[in-house]
Amino acid sequence: MASAARNGAAAAALMVAVAVLALAGGGSAQLQHGFYKGKCNGTDVEAVVQSIVRARFARENPIVAYLLRMQFHECVINGCDAGLLIDGTGTEKTAPPNLSVKGYDVIADIKAELERRCPGVVSCSDIQILATRDAVALAGGAAYAVRTGRRDRRRSQASDVKLPAPEYTAQQTTAYYGRLGLSAFDTVLLLGAHTVGATRCSVIKSRLYGYGGRPGATDPGMDPAYASIYKKYVCPNMPSSDNNVVFLDDQWSALKVDNHYYKNIQLRRGVLPCDQNLYNDGSTRWIVDLLANNDGLFTSAFPQALIKLSEVGVLTGMQGEIRKVCNRFN
Repeated sequence: MASAARNGAAAAALMVAVAVLALAGGGSAQLQHGFYKGKCNGTDVEAVVQSIVRARFARENPIVAYLLRMQFHECVINGCDAGLLIDGTGTEKTAPPNLSVKGYDVIADIKAELERRCPGVVSCSDIQILATRDAVALAGGAAYAVRTGRRDRRRSQASDVKLPAPEYTAQQTTAYYGRLGLSAFDTVLLLGAHTVGATRCSVIKSRLYGYGGRPGATDPGMDPAYASIYKKYVCPNMPSSDNNVVFLDDQWSALKVDNHYYKNIQLRRGVLPCDQNLYNDGSTRWIVDLLANNDGLFTSAFPQALIKLSEVGVLTGMQGEIRKVCNRFN
């Protein structure tokens, strides 16, 4: 039996190693580390981004959640191309799932400073990725390097916006990210961003008061003690509570990039159905267990998943444009 346990542990370690190596590969060959070095009149572009993000984080540390969410909503629709930043009727920003996206002002502040120092050099899409990277590190995650050289797309259509639904099964979630070239391991890592995420009571009330279409029924897959707390203190069954904030991780951990999100899922405390469903499906449950039981693994692998996401569908070379301001085309 001990031998079987050792073999199982060795097999799990091998799968993790293969998964992490897969995370590090791929991406656009035209992106490069230090792309802006020597291109901004002596300015260290990445240091400027980091300085502005640090100042904002000191005033408003939920900025890490805002920027992570922005990167997800940006990169899964037509790639990481700054299409989400465009103002105007019928743009990505106006699609219902994007109406609650925040953090546009910090991107605009960074762009304005870099335009002052070196006009027409740094893309809005690169600023998004760099700002998210810096916020993750400030919130307790690992520091990591990203490749730059993205350009901004001249397209932003609300009709393109089709995001994964909160009630997705594990199979639906992994299939959604799979079409972007991301594996099941990548997907479970990326949903770990919910460690600093939040939603509204209106999104989860069906789990508390109408599960399966039955009035008053609570999702039996939710920890009963947790469900009771939500009902009593966070999301009472009245319309006035619809906009109450619900943290996707425990409130004490909601502003820290850590693996506590996975520990909650193990305890049937996943807030969104798509989160808990990762543990209800054997194809992803083992990944949740690995990440829940090894904080170091999550810390090292989460940035690699973000990097892989950040290189989906990028424009490089002479494609697209470098916007003068991020919320409108040149």
